Amino acid sequence: MKVALSAHAVNMVRGGIQTTSSVFTDREVAEVDVWKIMRQTYRGGEPFVRFIRDRDGVYRLPDPKITVGSNFVDIGFEIDRHTGRVVVISTIDNLIKGAAGNSVHSMNLMLGFPETQGGLSTIPLHPA
Repeated sequence: MKVALSAHAVNMVRGGIQTTSSVFTDREVAEVDVWKIMRQTYRGGEPFVRFIRDRDGVYRLPDPKITVGSNFVDIGFEIDRHTGRVVVISTIDNLIKGAAGNSVHSMNLMLGFPETQGGLSTIPLHPA
């Protein structure tokens, strides 16, 4: 299996980052298989990981503006059957999740504090 990752700077007032990862598979993958892998990967009840994937909603896949001002990472995917790849998209607010929030989050874990303490559970600022 091969994986390719691209990070995109997003033209926003704040530091939004979006990544696109292409996972090239050796066999056909069903949507249910990808959901199962994602849920197994984050089965520890990660409080700041949100899965975004909706067929009909306004936000069908992760959008950087939804994470502005928060410590959340939004993750979604699409399956490209033509090329045999799974395209995984994720977004963060780089000012919170990327640096400041990450240091508070790490400190909480290292010192045995609740993971979400220190303002990390603040809801996103959308619409910003």
